[in-house]
Amino acid sequence: MHIALYFHGRLPVRGYGGTQRVVIWLARGLSELGHQVTLLAPPGSHVPEATLVELDPAQLGRQGFELARLLPGSVDLLHAHAPLAPTPAHPHLFTLHGNRGAGRNLPPNTIFVSADHARRHGGTAFVYNGVDPSEFVFSAGKGDFDLFLGRLHSVKGYRWAIQGARRANRRLVVAGGWRPTLRRGLRFVGSVDGSRKAGLLADAACLWMPALWDEPFGLTIVEAMMSGTPVLGTRRGALPEIVTNEVGALGDTLEDLVRLRPAIERCEPQACRSRAERWFSHTVMAEEYVRMYQHYLRHNTLPPGKRIG
Repeated sequence: MHIALYFHGRLPVRGYGGTQRVVIWLARGLSELGHQVTLLAPPGSHVPEATLVELDPAQLGRQGFELARLLPGSVDLLHAHAPLAPTPAHPHLFTLHGNRGAGRNLPPNTIFVSADHARRHGGTAFVYNGVDPSEFVFSAGKGDFDLFLGRLHSVKGYRWAIQGARRANRRLVVAGGWRPTLRRGLRFVGSVDGSRKAGLLADAACLWMPALWDEPFGLTIVEAMMSGTPVLGTRRGALPEIVTNEVGALGDTLEDLVRLRPAIERCEPQACRSRAERWFSHTVMAEEYVRMYQHYLRHNTLPPGKRIG
């Protein structure tokens, strides 16, 4: 197949950029499966596995601007990872990566990123995000610190991670923002990416993911698992679909997380890596998207997503 991927921002992105990296990994996975990939993105974008069609940012969103006019004639389907306006005449699908507020209707050709994400938005079609295992370092030996990795927004639960690690007598490294501190056992390292992020994920004894909102997916969970690092989190959003007893523990309150932290020690690093490779690699994600593409082109509807055990 010939698939066109659309994203409204330049790729790759500097810093974390969860959605942006998913688009890159999807392009890579589709290419490795033998499909042709075209990327529609702003100037300066570069994804080796895709042929770039540069977009003028000033044209996007303008009345009457038809994105499909820029597609090569051989494209079978346009897969958007940002909202499209107006709606293209060409066969197309849209992946919603975030949460939409109540009452905001989504087109019937919307794909979500977890079963919970789909259910909360009235859909059934979903594809789990996947990461490229080669970008992460697996380590069976762990350091003497726990890790929080993510934006320092209250809904991400970083305050719970700080309080919980302190009460569990664990050193905590917070990556994702910078706040100077002299508190013993707590270290802020700012935003990290590349080899530094991979090293922190591999060395951490545990990733704290105390989400206080309904996470559509939670990419850092899979990144930790790829690194052989178990996860301690809340039962919010997609987390119960991703984190099993073999690779972590989930609770409902801060007290639950403190109580569960010792149980993390029983999780084997290889079990974490194996689960991530089996269900959350970039090629597994691409295979499931191909199933969605083919079903949509044949039936003009989307099939239900495949929930894993």
